[in-house]
Amino acid sequence: MPLRHLAPRDQHLFRQYGHGPTVPVPDPLVHRAVERHAAAAPHSVAAEHQGGTITYGELDRYATALAARLVREGVRPGDHVGLFVRRSIPMLVGLLGILKAGAAYVPQDIGLAPPAQLAHVVRTARTRVVLTVAEHAHRVPLPPGHRLITLDEPQPYEPATPPVRRISPDDGCYVLFTSGTTGRPNGVKVTHRNVAGILLTEPGGLGIRPGDRVAQLLSIAFDMAAWEILGCLTHGATLVIRGKDIAAAARTADVLIATPTVLSGIDPAACPHVRTVAVAGEPCPRPLADRWARQAAFFNCCGPTETTIVNTMRRHTPAAELLTIGRPTPNNTVYVLDADRRPLPIGEVGEMWAGGDCVSAGYLGNDRLNAERYAPDPFLGGGRRMFRTRDLGRWTPDGELEHLGRTDDQVKVRGFRVELDSVSAVLESVEGCSRAVTLKRDARTLVSFVCPADVDPGTARRAVADALPYYCVPESVMPLPFLPETDRGKIDKQALLRMAEERTERTERTERTERTALQAVAAR
Repeated sequence: MPLRHLAPRDQHLFRQYGHGPTVPVPDPLVHRAVERHAAAAPHSVAAEHQGGTITYGELDRYATALAARLVREGVRPGDHVGLFVRRSIPMLVGLLGILKAGAAYVPQDIGLAPPAQLAHVVRTARTRVVLTVAEHAHRVPLPPGHRLITLDEPQPYEPATPPVRRISPDDGCYVLFTSGTTGRPNGVKVTHRNVAGILLTEPGGLGIRPGDRVAQLLSIAFDMAAWEILGCLTHGATLVIRGKDIAAAARTADVLIATPTVLSGIDPAACPHVRTVAVAGEPCPRPLADRWARQAAFFNCCGPTETTIVNTMRRHTPAAELLTIGRPTPNNTVYVLDADRRPLPIGEVGEMWAGGDCVSAGYLGNDRLNAERYAPDPFLGGGRRMFRTRDLGRWTPDGELEHLGRTDDQVKVRGFRVELDSVSAVLESVEGCSRAVTLKRDARTLVSFVCPADVDPGTARRAVADALPYYCVPESVMPLPFLPETDRGKIDKQALLRMAEERTERTERTERTERTALQAVAAR
């Protein structure tokens, strides 16, 4: 018995706190929920973007035609289809059409992803068909034998009958690529069962209903965008797809799903209609949570891509003693374990492992990483698996989880997950660079250090920009003759951060001096 080392009370609380409620999921296939709303209210507006709109009836009809086209192109259940787009209405048609064809969509922001990353995604996910828009078609790296379909041309939307597909809840819904320790992103396959389990139960459904307006603020390559998009469409609401102005989309919305960084740029006073807010992706500052919780139902959430968007949620109020990440979502579990994967007594700090229906199908083509991060779940049994989140946490006495940071150097920048070693690995591939270290400086920026001192920082930054997503690019690269070490022979990261701060202060002093001198000259 995996709990026998615990006292009887801790055994009881381990089960009580760690298991979310067991509830039925109404539509185990995500696109069927969208189809249901299209049949019930075909003239309702499914989405709007820069003055254009699409109704549920139109969205379903166009997606059905696209699905038939994909089937003719040889797409079968279990396949992966690239969706290399920017935020737009065609993005939604492509996404739903892929699901109707029985495949999983593989999203990339075509305006931000470097060519090397797109090529890696195509190769790793084996996307024989890629959907994009005509404006960006030239940016898609298309190997021989692959097919490119442009979504903003009429050709894909010839009238068609819905394809008959045998799709299982355990088939893929989407494949998200996260930053990897080798400098190459890892593809995570997420199933319909995974996604429906969070979006079609509460609180993950966020109470979204027909007539609501849900803002679509995030990059499609980020798994929280699936919460915005599919969370809206599976409940019959209207998706407000933003343009360049995030605040403009938020002002007309009823529901906001965002990272704390994005949310911090939105003024609650300017959003009188917002009644529900959910944040995840990075730790949320307490003042930000309190400010929004005074106006709306505010959910603080946590969960990596591998556990399907979020697997813990908590509705926060300003009167709460702590800002926690709450409890497991329905049909899911969370365990706080020690280094030997043994349950810890309530209140002790350990590593959080996630179990239940949220646990994704694993990494594409990476058996080593699958063995490291996924393991048989001894607490649920029955062939179930659990996932090692590498988040530190502990249970409060009343059964909520406090998030206490990461066990490794994986960090969140602007809400995106970045493994610092992946950035350093790219820097160390630059000619002449023998060593590199990357650190998180604040919520929005990274800083890298390279040696020896003659490494060109501009070349180093461009190497990262060419190989990794934009949020992985360090704000600055500091060449040094050597990297400082601790007394244990490890790199002294705190010393490096102090060096970066001192350089920033020197630069600011120099700029102030130069401005003062120029003002003095102008005054004479």
